[in-house]
Amino acid sequence: MHSYRGTTTLVTGASKGLGRAYAHELARRGSHLVLVARSHTTLEQIAAEIRAEYGVDARVIAADLSDPSGPATVLDELTGQRVTVDLLLNNAGMGSVGPFFSRPFEQSLESVEVNVTGLMRMTRLIGADMVERGSGGIINVGSTAAFQPMPYQASYAATKAFVLYFTEALAEELRGTGVRVMGAHPGATDTGFFDNTTAVMDPRVTDRPEAVAAKTLDDFARGKAASYPGRRLHRVSSWAARFLPRTAVTRGVAAMNRKLGHHEVQDVGAPASSSESPS
Repeated sequence: MHSYRGTTTLVTGASKGLGRAYAHELARRGSHLVLVARSHTTLEQIAAEIRAEYGVDARVIAADLSDPSGPATVLDELTGQRVTVDLLLNNAGMGSVGPFFSRPFEQSLESVEVNVTGLMRMTRLIGADMVERGSGGIINVGSTAAFQPMPYQASYAATKAFVLYFTEALAEELRGTGVRVMGAHPGATDTGFFDNTTAVMDPRVTDRPEAVAAKTLDDFARGKAASYPGRRLHRVSSWAARFLPRTAVTRGVAAMNRKLGHHEVQDVGAPASSSESPS
């Protein structure tokens, strides 16, 4: 897949942030879309915007990927509508920030269900047809958080480590089959991931979702096995774990997150709920 024009891409977590940016960028490049997230109303609004602005087809499937039945619901809808997916963009993700034992356990558990189990189910269900016909592509959105343990984001970073290794292994398994798999590893991205909490991102090193989406799609079109669609600093930061003692890396990350206030994060307003990755 070197061009997106005329293809059909399924984007998960498409209701806001990075997922919404991916949807608009794909439509700008001529891809038809299947938008998946929990909120049917929001998805319909985005789909209407995309149809009007870009003239492509944009379908909507409301599904909760933290529910084991969610991915099957997506597949049933695709089958019923006779839609063939050329590119699966597994963007949906969420995470908990703060000390593991002082934050709601349900947040960490749900991040595993969405980032790991949901992604794996979507890959299996949608990817199986690609393998059978010998063509297609899968982009799994990971994070630079995958490359080292992250105190105060312990469960989130662990889920992204799964995405990293699962994606790399799958890419090798499918090499030569006509189905290409790429991992995307953005750094801190302005997606509103920390909304409704006191946690913040450093605006000096935070990327725009639109720029991350465009770079990801450029890299996939060029045949890359991995994409680092943020600023170069984020990719360089992922190298530390390869050369430094793991204890030193973990303590360094802990110090950084404490400086950002993640060790004493509090909820403000409604509980945080996200369908995309912060980094």
